[in-house]
Amino acid sequence: MISLKKVTKYYPSALGNQYIFRELSFEIPRGHNIAILGANGSGKSTLFRLIAGSEYPSSGHIRTDVSLSWPVALATGIHPQMTGRENARFIARINGVENLFAYEERILAFSELGVQFDLPVKSYSSGMRSRLAFACSIGIDFDVYLIDEVTSVGDAKFRSRAKEALMEIRKGANIIMVSHQMNELRHFCDSAIVLDRGQLTFHNDLEQGIKRYQAL
Repeated sequence: MISLKKVTKYYPSALGNQYIFRELSFEIPRGHNIAILGANGSGKSTLFRLIAGSEYPSSGHIRTDVSLSWPVALATGIHPQMTGRENARFIARINGVENLFAYEERILAFSELGVQFDLPVKSYSSGMRSRLAFACSIGIDFDVYLIDEVTSVGDAKFRSRAKEALMEIRKGANIIMVSHQMNELRHFCDSAIVLDRGQLTFHNDLEQGIKRYQAL
């Protein structure tokens, strides 16, 4: 379960504080593969970052009793000055991976970086960074994987492999996904959370959630 308690989030601006959420309380249930839906500017990305812990509420708090990945498909947590291998080793250590060598080899094989695995990430293309981040994340056993636009990861061949990997992950874990592609959400998700005017509504049936979203 992921619980939001009186969460307020705003960003300062020249026109005053711009509020995304005001004292939002909501529980995201376990045991579901959830699509996050909402109109542009509704706060989907902000909610995603709050859940991931890459941003903090302005007030209130978020509690969870599950292990969460960082947003898969984004190069979050990848240090540009370190090599791909060094990044993989660092991520493995902070997540308690016991066999570092085996983890590194999995990342190398899945990311298909070849000799560039031992070059600084700052020399990578954006696609290479995303492939490294994706491989590092799915190489660790989390309870819930946060997936952000998986269709943006690498080329067509890699995207196909990424989707296969996520389908395998679903057998033992859950996902929370943000995507603008309804077909992609239908492929991975069984339920939805719809954002509307700072409020969240959980729909146990994905199609019901999509219908509600499209009516906004």
